[in-house]
Amino acid sequence: MRRRRLLTNLFDISLLALICFFVGVLASMTGIGGGVLMVPILTLIFNLPTHKAVGTSLSVIVFTSIASTFAYYRQKRIDYKIGLVMSSATIPGSLLGAYLTTLINERELGIIFALFLIFVALRMVLNLNTGLRWGHALGSLGSLRRKIVDADGEVFEYSVSLPLGFSVGFLGGMSSGFLGIGGGSIMVPILHIVMNLPIHVTVATSMFIMIFSSIFGTAQHLAYGNVMFEYTIPMALGVIFGAQLGAHVAKRVSGKSLKRLFAVVLILVGVRLLSKFIM
Repeated sequence: MRRRRLLTNLFDISLLALICFFVGVLASMTGIGGGVLMVPILTLIFNLPTHKAVGTSLSVIVFTSIASTFAYYRQKRIDYKIGLVMSSATIPGSLLGAYLTTLINERELGIIFALFLIFVALRMVLNLNTGLRWGHALGSLGSLRRKIVDADGEVFEYSVSLPLGFSVGFLGGMSSGFLGIGGGSIMVPILHIVMNLPIHVTVATSMFIMIFSSIFGTAQHLAYGNVMFEYTIPMALGVIFGAQLGAHVAKRVSGKSLKRLFAVVLILVGVRLLSKFIM
């Protein structure tokens, strides 16, 4: 079995915290929680087995999501009603996802994770219009009109389907527990493409939802012995400060730029991770 790299000196701890600071910035800007970057960092740089990387990453996302949600709370861009509806489904989904990691080996889990990242990125960029049509069609089922006015007075108006939100929330939670990603990588495309939330509201609401999915998923991974707390603490310190900066920057970036940034990050990380487990 591959030996993992231990955090035995100040340099390793500082390096991990610094890397996670930038992860926190990017994660908060795009609403992805950071797991799509932290899992590869732990496996590629610090040589943790994928199962340990997944559980540890999810424990860090608890802190990322709380810190980012606080920042977005001040901006008043979180749709709490939609977030709570979807969170009620992410909890059982995250528990099931964590359990599924016990049924698959490390190499298979790594390949699935990499392909998932690439698929989500390509789906978001290449099939955006098709996804929006699906969202409008399904939105007629239990449609709810929403209006969000942020701290700067910008108004966001849209309609969403609560039954649809509950069903896709379960999938987001399952991906969170299974892949250690907090659910943001699938929740952002679902909220924006399928449910038709504006991208800035999507990013903020995704972070709110991840508080619930990451806490329950972490508890399950902790029971399986997959959480490495010596990694969690320096990573959490880095992402907490990075998340505050990321939320501040996201407020000043256009929606189109956020979507492009999201897709590019997922493709680069997915390809790198795929090459690691196939070659």
